[in-house]
Amino acid sequence: IGLKDDSLVDIDNIQIVACGTSFHAGLVGKYWFEELTGVPCNIDIASEYRYRHAVVRKNSLFITISQSGETADTLASLRLAKEQGYKHTLCICNVNGSSLVRESDFTLLTRAGAEIGVASTKAFTTQLLSLLMLTLLLAKQKQSLDEDKRAQIITSLRQLPSLCEKFLAKDQEILQLASEFADKHHCLFLGRGVMYPIALEGALKLKEISYIHSEAFAAGEMKHGPISLIEKNMLVVGVLTQPDLYEKMVSNLVEAKSRGAYIMGLTTYGNYSIEDTANFTVYVPKTDPHFATSLSVVPLQLLSYYIALERGCDIDKPRNLAKSVTVE
Repeated sequence: IGLKDDSLVDIDNIQIVACGTSFHAGLVGKYWFEELTGVPCNIDIASEYRYRHAVVRKNSLFITISQSGETADTLASLRLAKEQGYKHTLCICNVNGSSLVRESDFTLLTRAGAEIGVASTKAFTTQLLSLLMLTLLLAKQKQSLDEDKRAQIITSLRQLPSLCEKFLAKDQEILQLASEFADKHHCLFLGRGVMYPIALEGALKLKEISYIHSEAFAAGEMKHGPISLIEKNMLVVGVLTQPDLYEKMVSNLVEAKSRGAYIMGLTTYGNYSIEDTANFTVYVPKTDPHFATSLSVVPLQLLSYYIALERGCDIDKPRNLAKSVTVE
């Protein structure tokens, strides 16, 4: 990254700015920064940050996230941040030499390789991991995390690729579900805590490449309006990979099922009680809860892929979308 061993010691506040999928990664990062470092973290959609009067606290770190490094609103937000007096600017980006990389004080390259398809998949995974590594770096400098816990997280990080490969070998399960729901017009995704951003990303992928109207909500908000959308056989996807929020999520899915929804539960191996509620269940391997985000998004991406395939959509080049949004 180029940071010295004490570069982040004085950081008292973090501001993240991003768009689309990168924004969802940033939402996850907010949870991690506050949990593991104790540093307050705000996050804004870049096109909104540009047009509000942000209060910049002393010793603040400004983080931008972009796959291409050329996203117009994110780049404009970085330039504004430099005028606002942030102590450091840091970008998480996949393209070395891009405008965002050149204009930031520090860069964390995700090194995902060229992402040819318009819809971001592996870029999202590497953004998540980059944010977690940055969180661990900040925690180390601020001595906010027990060294044993930090080592445990790093060990789990090294195991993640093999866990993803094991899951990908079972993608036929998701193909089966996709064939049943390719003709649907609406879908709801529900999550709590750090899985709420993963639900948002799942909904975004489905609408991006299959053109099915899909929305995601924090599950606790269901009764505040979204539950009125549920109708018979509507697909409702619940992400239940956080142990401390599992029972609350089950309760939300029971409410949806009682109103006629077809429930897909996404959880970890061992949570077999979900089958009493869900019509269809996808299991991912157990790992450190921080990495459940990276594992959980894979079946949601596959779900979108196979539904789009069944519908005959151009998966790599969805209609009306551009790979890099270089204009407002």
